[in-house]
Amino acid sequence: MTPREIVAELDKYVVGQDAAKRAVAIALRNRTRRQRLAPELAEEIMPKNILMIGSTGVGKTEIARRLAKLTNSPFLKVEASKFTEVGYVGRDVESIVRDLVEIAIDMVREEKLEEIEDRAELAAEDKLLELLMQVSVGVVGDAKEAHSTQSPEARKDGLPETVAAPKTEAEKTREREKLRVQFREGRLDDRMVDVETRDRQAPQIEVISNLPPEEMDQRGDMGGLQSMLAGMLGQRTRKRPMKVSEAFEYMTQEEEGRLLDMDQVVRAAVERVEDSGIVFLDEIDKIAGREGGHGPDISREGVQRDILPIVEGTTVNTKYGMVTTDHVLFIAAGAFHVSKPSDLIPELQGRFPIRVELKALTVQDFLRILTEPRASLVRQAIALLETEGLKLEFTTEALEEMARFAFQVNESTENIGARRLHTILEKVLDEISFAAPDLVKGNGAADGAKVPKLEERELQAKSGEKTVERVLVVDRAYVDQQVAGIVKNQDLSRYIL
Repeated sequence: MTPREIVAELDKYVVGQDAAKRAVAIALRNRTRRQRLAPELAEEIMPKNILMIGSTGVGKTEIARRLAKLTNSPFLKVEASKFTEVGYVGRDVESIVRDLVEIAIDMVREEKLEEIEDRAELAAEDKLLELLMQVSVGVVGDAKEAHSTQSPEARKDGLPETVAAPKTEAEKTREREKLRVQFREGRLDDRMVDVETRDRQAPQIEVISNLPPEEMDQRGDMGGLQSMLAGMLGQRTRKRPMKVSEAFEYMTQEEEGRLLDMDQVVRAAVERVEDSGIVFLDEIDKIAGREGGHGPDISREGVQRDILPIVEGTTVNTKYGMVTTDHVLFIAAGAFHVSKPSDLIPELQGRFPIRVELKALTVQDFLRILTEPRASLVRQAIALLETEGLKLEFTTEALEEMARFAFQVNESTENIGARRLHTILEKVLDEISFAAPDLVKGNGAADGAKVPKLEERELQAKSGEKTVERVLVVDRAYVDQQVAGIVKNQDLSRYIL
């Protein structure tokens, strides 16, 4: 995708913030350009990491997340404040890379499973049909034995002599295809079969170590021991009765596991992390500062120094092998209300050459956020109430009033950006959401609810017949009724909105 196309795609989900969108679009395009160069030169070109500066709720995280989805890149969002310098309680910064590799492996595994899904289902179907054939042979065998113990006179009135005759290959094939048709039509779903299952639980091991369990598992210490012991002890198998539908699902998973080459998955995942991984470092302003090393803030500069090697490029040991971070794109973000980007240590500042400031949202931005994105808040609310059979509609004036209220509360209290709209909208729809089922049924229980009356509208159907549609219209007066009193009372809005 060209930078212009990337920005156009981001516009479908994030309102405004053109400077930030342009910066990430260029960074993404530079990746594609680097991959087209000769390997010697490509190795030298480092990613241009981005530092986004802006208050909460203006779209920093959403831009990074949508960017990763566009490119199908492994994406990890972490808070910088989770980490502490070596020697203090907290997460090790190398876990960023290990988590990113796990995400990439899940992505590649899903892609590979989609490729082999049809083959796995066909193989599982064949195995299941063999099992069903054996069941039918067993039933015939029992009937044959009972038939052979009968007297000749009884046989004349009992089972036919053909029961004992062995089936030819052609007959078996016909029977299998007949069963296949019945299975695909779902007529055999409730039939019971005995399936041989393997115990998937690995032996539990306790290892005494100064590392936390998740850290040991990511390094491969625990996983290696458990897989080795599981191989030595073997896996127990036992027969379990299952419905045909459940047995097919289980057998499909078994076939997928057999067909999937995990070594290939791991190689592709590690390569994807190294070439196109994206790490979003949120709250980087919380670790900004170069204090003298006294008191509770002692770890701030230490965390920055620990993060520095990961950002500038290093090799991290994971349970899947060594992973280099030279070409991983880092997008850092922070509000920087108290601290400034210049409070970061110089080495870390230099690793984020592109800096973009995200603007505070205006009333017009709030209005666009309510209506323009593909999954806008208004569309979500309408869709949720449609599941109850209630058709909801917002007037333009009502939307403008909600946008104005959101902006006003952000100005007078804490500025939490677009997240304020969630609170305003929920407050507006509080009574409607509660009374929705009763409104649809015409139940008297909804009479006491302070909700607008349902409007009846005539609709012209394609067949020419006229139908009546009942719509609940949210207008400006209703929005004022629900929210205005709280917005005016600043002490109350501080807690409720």
